[in-house]
Amino acid sequence: MLDTDIRNQLSEYLKLLESDLLIKLSAGSDNTSKELEDFVKEVASLSERIDIEPVSLARTPSFQICRKGEEKGLTFAGIPLGHEFNSFVLALLQVSGRPPKIEEKVKEQIKHLKGEYHFETYISLSCHNCPEVVQAAGIMSVLNPNITHTMIDGGVFKKEVEDKNILAVPALYLNGEFLAGGRMTVEDILAKLGSLPEASELEEKEPFDVLIVGGGPAGASAAIYAARKGIRTGIVAERFGGQVLETMGIENLIGIQYTEGPKLAQSLEEHVKNYEVDIIKSLRAKGLKKKDLIEVELENGAVLKSKAVILSTGARWRNVGVPGEAEFKNKGVAYCPHCDGPLFKGKAVAVIGGGNSGIEAAIDLAGIAEKVVVLEFMSELKADAVLQEKLNSLRNVNVYKNVQTKEITGTDKVNGITFADRTTGEEQHIELQGVFVQIGLVPNTDWLGDTVTRSRSGEIEVDIHNNTNIPGVFAAGDCTNSPYKQIVIAMGSGANAALSAFDYIIRN
Repeated sequence: MLDTDIRNQLSEYLKLLESDLLIKLSAGSDNTSKELEDFVKEVASLSERIDIEPVSLARTPSFQICRKGEEKGLTFAGIPLGHEFNSFVLALLQVSGRPPKIEEKVKEQIKHLKGEYHFETYISLSCHNCPEVVQAAGIMSVLNPNITHTMIDGGVFKKEVEDKNILAVPALYLNGEFLAGGRMTVEDILAKLGSLPEASELEEKEPFDVLIVGGGPAGASAAIYAARKGIRTGIVAERFGGQVLETMGIENLIGIQYTEGPKLAQSLEEHVKNYEVDIIKSLRAKGLKKKDLIEVELENGAVLKSKAVILSTGARWRNVGVPGEAEFKNKGVAYCPHCDGPLFKGKAVAVIGGGNSGIEAAIDLAGIAEKVVVLEFMSELKADAVLQEKLNSLRNVNVYKNVQTKEITGTDKVNGITFADRTTGEEQHIELQGVFVQIGLVPNTDWLGDTVTRSRSGEIEVDIHNNTNIPGVFAAGDCTNSPYKQIVIAMGSGANAALSAFDYIIRN
């Protein structure tokens, strides 16, 4: 099942196993079971340290990776190929005893969790957000004997997904109950369990010279440039990567012909960690005050102080703002076609938005869904001509222009969408099972209130030195009034803000 290059790479990784492993295989007579059995046997053939034992697990087909002589292990219900292959390789290494690459304080948090935690992550193999959750829960399982984890491929266990009404992945369940959806790090899961750094612990930190709020391309760039100046630098972020994590193919980052969002986000974090930067993750800012020092209040009540602050909080998907959108989020309303598209195989879906992201989504979904409806507010699509040409060649796509979405309907999940012609006012309702919203971004600046000057759309207004209206407070990236929202521009503005902040510090 594995091509020659992957076999050779895996063979090299397996030389790093710390102890002998046993793969407990639960396979039936169906085609997926046979494929899974072939996959496991092929992997085991690459290392003398791996044996296979036929068993009956809770789900078939599935397998469990255990250290020899131990009962507990990591379980994969499905064949972990595609984006999940890395999760599988890490599971082999970590179960064998190779330590996970996370901070010691996070390891201690995991080890000190009390109680039984049985995690299940429902995924699709095309989802680029799912591996982070699978790997995070896997790490927790390896470090704490009271924690287990099972990856479940929704494409294999379709009935289970339908019974649980799962319409968005990753979907993380704890002890049989839904815990959270979307991309999550180890720190995010710990926060969901109520294990957060104490406010008093954070407030004991000495004031920073520069504190960066936000961990996307702008924030990472700012942190690196500030730290290279030899000044005390901190960065507080809910997670590294920001909106980059939701991006699949990146082909316009100068010097890198092609990369993917999650891979770039990982590189950003690793690069920042090469410098003496105090990284505070899984916490969001909720307030900003200028006193003798600039104070940033976090959602857990802690207050961090700094001589200068760089705001780089990025942006998020813009909501349509119609009845039914919030009610049916993750119940048919989705924002990532790559992640959630496979859950709508053979169904009817709508894409709201006729820009590049909307038309790209429609093209991707047309290969999965039975029917795709595109709704565009303007009288013409805004997507590039090459995308429109491809869209027009697809027989299962209908485009409605100059229409306004009125309501997303449903009971326990989406069952339709209502929209109106903007010229005549005539309304139309279409029955469908999914709605993908692709109408651009909105800056993550609500928490600032009137503290800094923002545009009508919420963007922080900055000058050519990335100054805001508050001395010592700078801003960079997609949260600002920069006219172009691009990764390379965000990185440049982060560097510019850090240099301006350094200049401010030495002059004040």
